[in-house]
Amino acid sequence: MAFREIRRFGDPVLRTPAEPVTVFDDRLRSVVADLLDTVDAPGHAGLAAPQIGVGIRAFSYNVDGEIGYVVNPEVVELSEEQQEGPEGCLSVPELWFDTPRARHAVVRGVDADNEPVTVSGSGLMARCLQHETDHLDGMIYVQRLAPDRRRDALRRIRETDWFWQR
Repeated sequence: MAFREIRRFGDPVLRTPAEPVTVFDDRLRSVVADLLDTVDAPGHAGLAAPQIGVGIRAFSYNVDGEIGYVVNPEVVELSEEQQEGPEGCLSVPELWFDTPRARHAVVRGVDADNEPVTVSGSGLMARCLQHETDHLDGMIYVQRLAPDRRRDALRRIRETDWFWQR
């Protein structure tokens, strides 16, 4: 188990859809342990496997004291009621942009032993579940922004010191 380096915006692994997990073994359990260790740090609400350079469908979450993970997650329910508020990303450090999301979300998947898991929540948890599932589909949250906001976000990303130090 280890705290893993987080890949930043511009890394191709973040734009590549993750592969479903088909083998439930010690290697998977090791990745899950690393996801849990890495998300268990101040300011970390969620972390998808591609963000640590592993192209599988798995993510961890750390919201309001609730820490866990889901393998092969699928969003199965989104409320029609929306929320819009600041959203950040460990792969886009130090920048926050108002991002529209469903107010409530339900994700189903499995654990490292291929046993069913359901995670649901509203507010920040709903935002986290949608954000991390997007990562597994090769999408970074700035892609969800309206065109004018997205242009501004991409400009601000290019202006950061970390963008040029990848």
